[in-house]
Amino acid sequence: MDTIWQPDLSQGTGPKYLALARVLREDIGAGVLAEGAQVPPVRDLAWALKVTPGTVARAYQIATQEGLLQATVGRGTFVAARVPRLGPVEPPPTERDTRPVAGRLDLRSPGLPEVGQAAALSAALRRMAAGIDAKSDGHWLEYPEQAREYALRAAVCDWMAGRALGAVAPQDIVLTHGGQSGVGLALACCLRGDRPVVLTEELCYPGFRYAARLARAEVVGLQLDAEGVAPEALEAACRRHGAQVLLITPEAQNPTTARMSLSRREQIVSIARRYNLQIVEDECYAPQVNDGPTLRALAPERVWYVGSFSKTFSAALRFGYVICPTGRGDAGRLAAQHSYFALSLAVSGLCLELLQSGAADAVRQKVMAEFVARSELAANRLGAFAIRWQRGLPFVWIDLPQGWRASTFMRRAEEAEVLIRSADQYATVTGHAPNAVRITLAGAASRDRLDEGLQVLARLLGEPPSDMGV
Repeated sequence: MDTIWQPDLSQGTGPKYLALARVLREDIGAGVLAEGAQVPPVRDLAWALKVTPGTVARAYQIATQEGLLQATVGRGTFVAARVPRLGPVEPPPTERDTRPVAGRLDLRSPGLPEVGQAAALSAALRRMAAGIDAKSDGHWLEYPEQAREYALRAAVCDWMAGRALGAVAPQDIVLTHGGQSGVGLALACCLRGDRPVVLTEELCYPGFRYAARLARAEVVGLQLDAEGVAPEALEAACRRHGAQVLLITPEAQNPTTARMSLSRREQIVSIARRYNLQIVEDECYAPQVNDGPTLRALAPERVWYVGSFSKTFSAALRFGYVICPTGRGDAGRLAAQHSYFALSLAVSGLCLELLQSGAADAVRQKVMAEFVARSELAANRLGAFAIRWQRGLPFVWIDLPQGWRASTFMRRAEEAEVLIRSADQYATVTGHAPNAVRITLAGAASRDRLDEGLQVLARLLGEPPSDMGV
């Protein structure tokens, strides 16, 4: 280690992880921690400060997000260069090899089971190729146009017919490059000013934070309860921050699996109207058929509903859609025009073939049936513990038994060749990370292999270490 650093947290108030992040910020600014210096490993510093490893990990995460620290796999965490240097650097996450390590069961990302996607794609591509005429289809050489997407937008309306969305027409829909692209597009349409504020669940899909950061927005996490966002927390944040957008997942909250009741949804909508708050409703994990109205149905004048193929057919296609608030479809398509013109003809043509032929729906039904079986398997294997789950949802949430800490449990699971995620990885900077983990149901692994991994986790949950400190 390049430096022996012993921060003093005695003067701070509030959560320890925020106090440690503040000291990191101050000491790096003052030169106490020099550029390139290695900071202590998480467990070593936690031991020295008499705090949990999760506290140190969250402080390091905040400092990394602010560009103060840089983590290097296999080497440690270092004070980041103030001016980027030329030369070899670690590949960004988008360029790293994410193929599974032999022998390990990766339960960090759900993935999709192969239930006929390859055959459906092959057949659709053959039909597309047969229909291309070089002489009459000169538009294959031009920039794509949204005017040619009307049939695909209409097919999306049919695809979403099982959900209670209120009145939806093709002119309300914008086609995007996946769900994450849809979230970014909605924010581009809604946010104004130099430093807008976006509200989201204090435990949420990290892509929400990334999308807000690209929009130069400040993210404020909202307290959760058994149904998701607590109304009193939302109202307090609206009063304090003057937020413009709420990012939310009311049907299948990621990562906790919470589902909002109708009365809770009505409360959220009432507050949004009172404070003129736009809502981005991300429901990529929602079941095909709802037994109650979405936020889009309750407040069609302010809800941007985001969906995609990624969780039901294939993530590789990068096909998504935004159902805009009533009368805002033109604004959404204008934002898409300025960003990427329209979807590529290859992607839009392929998705239209899959939707109109019924192949996409057939695959969706099989994917959902497989995840129903896997979610029930997980509920049975882990039912002796504090599990939260929904039938058909491809992940579960476990509140850890006394004696376990999330960081320690995650490490022990990895030693047993099973990879999972701790609550820390979903927490916003201002949010609270409970002592819990998310376990996905590994669509890419066989059901038998998943069962083996769940049995390993059940054994670990039932054997908490006896030497854990307070």
